[in-house]
Amino acid sequence: MNFLRLTLLLCLLVPGLRAEEPAFAPVEDVAGLPRVLLLGDSISIGYTLPVRELLAGKANVHRPATNCSSTGNALKNLDAWLGEGKWDVIHFNFGLHDAKLPPEGIRHAPPEVYGQNLRELVRRLRATGARLVWATTTPVPNGGFISPTRRFGDIAEYNAVARKVMEENGVEIDDLNAVITPHLAATQRPNDVHYNEEGSAILAKAVAGSVIKGNGKLGGAGE
Repeated sequence: MNFLRLTLLLCLLVPGLRAEEPAFAPVEDVAGLPRVLLLGDSISIGYTLPVRELLAGKANVHRPATNCSSTGNALKNLDAWLGEGKWDVIHFNFGLHDAKLPPEGIRHAPPEVYGQNLRELVRRLRATGARLVWATTTPVPNGGFISPTRRFGDIAEYNAVARKVMEENGVEIDDLNAVITPHLAATQRPNDVHYNEEGSAILAKAVAGSVIKGNGKLGGAGE
């Protein structure tokens, strides 16, 4: 039984015990290795640990100890997430929370606002000097209707907006939507946007590959 499953089991058996998200554990940098920052929502939380495993000994892989949520939330918290250190690669995605529709989607951003926010995020991220990699937003099942209170706009429309912004700004694109789509039946949880361990592993392999692609310090790592 792995650590995550054991922790979840203990939380079920011991009243009042709260699970800590392993992906949020602080990372102590290994000197001389590139620093990688993963930014994104709960989908990125799912692939953070396997990405760290794939790049172990090759990169220091960090993420904020939170669900980064929407572009609006990112603009408010970006400085704190970036911190003071130098980043070699920043792999980022925002989309599912922006695409949420009322009444549940309190952070909902129409496509035009989403595009404006992304442009500002790219501007601020580029100022770090890091190599930027954008990840497309993964699919929402059932045509965007998860439940009466969890509804989403057209993810294809949001991805089209994001792709336009990234191409205009020369930002590399990691097409996680295309990567996971052939595996949805086996990996996406029923009536949910999230993935099982197999799905997160598939996404992690793509993320790790996009991080090392064209990076002199990481070239060939994980292959």
